[in-house]
Amino acid sequence: MPERFPGYDVLAKRDTPSWNDATRRVMDARLAIVDAPKFLDQHQWLTLRAICDGIVPQSARPQTRVPIAAMVDRKLAKDHRDGYRDARLPPLREAWRRGLAALDVAAQTRAGAPFHLLAAAARDALLKDMHDGKLEGPEWSGIPCKVFFRERVTHDILAAYYAHPTAWNEIGFGGPAAPRGYVRMYFNRRDPWEAAEAYHDDPAPASKADERIA
Repeated sequence: MPERFPGYDVLAKRDTPSWNDATRRVMDARLAIVDAPKFLDQHQWLTLRAICDGIVPQSARPQTRVPIAAMVDRKLAKDHRDGYRDARLPPLREAWRRGLAALDVAAQTRAGAPFHLLAAAARDALLKDMHDGKLEGPEWSGIPCKVFFRERVTHDILAAYYAHPTAWNEIGFGGPAAPRGYVRMYFNRRDPWEAAEAYHDDPAPASKADERIA
């Protein structure tokens, strides 16, 4: 599939009025993340990376790969919780520890190998069964696998992915609204500093009032 925003690079906004010092500091820190664990042990890390590859495949663009697993690992290292949680799950770190271990047990039981060593199709089948609530056993320690999938796997992995500038380039996102703000809030309208889609129904033309705002 062709890029929706070819040539767009959100980092070109780094030193423009679109970003302020707070945004620059946050983005610089995210871009500096090394794709290696700080919190998880090596086996947990390999399992997490394999899960991330199943949820957000990135094999088609290895040069711009988002370090999703590392971003989740840093969340665990800081014990950066969400401020709420489903009562059926333990706190963040413990939920991931049990979930990673339980998924590995399921892989060993089904295929005789750790999750990260399974073929992609076998890994996807296990993730689907987790999504569907079909993985059970004492290793889950009472955690409903479906809740773990929804509240931790997809929540943490997708939040990490879409917090990275590479993902922003894919969706044409220009970064936080502060300090510049967004003016054209209607459907099929965009501000002149936003990315233009290469394929899509053409947006409605800007009105004269819009042009004056620009």
